[in-house]
Amino acid sequence: MDARHYAALPDPFPMWRGGALHGARIAYETWGELNAARDNAVLLFTGLSPPAHAASSPASLNPATQAPYRVEFPDLSIEDIARAGFETLRSIGVERAYSVIGPSLGGMVVLAYVAQFPQSTRRVISISGTAGASPFAIALRSIQREAILRDPDWRGGAYTDERPPATGMRIARKLGMMTYRSAAEWRERFGRAPVPEELRETTPFAPEFAIQSYLETHARRFVRAFDPNCYLYISRAMDRFDLAAHGGSNRAALLRSGVEQALVIGVESDMLFAIGEQRALAASFSDAGIATRFAPLPCIEGHDSFLIDMASFGKEIRSFLALS
Repeated sequence: MDARHYAALPDPFPMWRGGALHGARIAYETWGELNAARDNAVLLFTGLSPPAHAASSPASLNPATQAPYRVEFPDLSIEDIARAGFETLRSIGVERAYSVIGPSLGGMVVLAYVAQFPQSTRRVISISGTAGASPFAIALRSIQREAILRDPDWRGGAYTDERPPATGMRIARKLGMMTYRSAAEWRERFGRAPVPEELRETTPFAPEFAIQSYLETHARRFVRAFDPNCYLYISRAMDRFDLAAHGGSNRAALLRSGVEQALVIGVESDMLFAIGEQRALAASFSDAGIATRFAPLPCIEGHDSFLIDMASFGKEIRSFLALS
């Protein structure tokens, strides 16, 4: 079922790092019904890869020129994504959410949400997120962006739909896929199995192992599904986010948030958003006087566990949302 709606954002819509959008709108989806008090809304922000149906991105038309924004789009920040969600709730008459939830990129957005808009939600669920990107994650994403920027077909951001920087996007996706799962899962799932017979190539240095063909299949899907400039903007926004910028420390940012309860879920095999980052975030919530549950899960699937082990994550989330 297509549950899409569109909300007009305030015009102008100020961006965290300067500049503004004009005539912007955001796509969102809803399920269920608001109660009479309109205080039972649960706002969910997505991770990087799932489609969020956002209309105002670098691929959108600039109303001033009627041409795609491309690299003229204002600097995008995690704070801007959070503000768009906040304004969307306001557009349907919700002043305070019951809970704000997000995994990965979304786990960062929920922190920007409560830091910018005190008393805007009773509860927070941050899943495999972080209060600030680690050097490892920043280094990884910088290489992913470089792969796209150095692709001749990127053309300074002026690529065409018919000829996007596909090689750069494929390499960026493969690098990401290697960190979204764990080495233990790769061993268990692929071992040293060869490329399936029907996928073998005879070109020099062609893939020989199943893991290589798996990465290539996912990379090609990604090229068709994700706009390169959007990827560059969101990737950089993840590097730049720092919860402590909202008050001088993570504790200070959370202290004035008005959040009553928090759930922080991490995965012990996550190499991209390491479990220590979630443990530290949970400690910051606790230090701010917020009733906090930290759930370190022993999933083998690494960072992508929240997309796979629905039973483990669902149990934690259901229990938390059922608390009085």
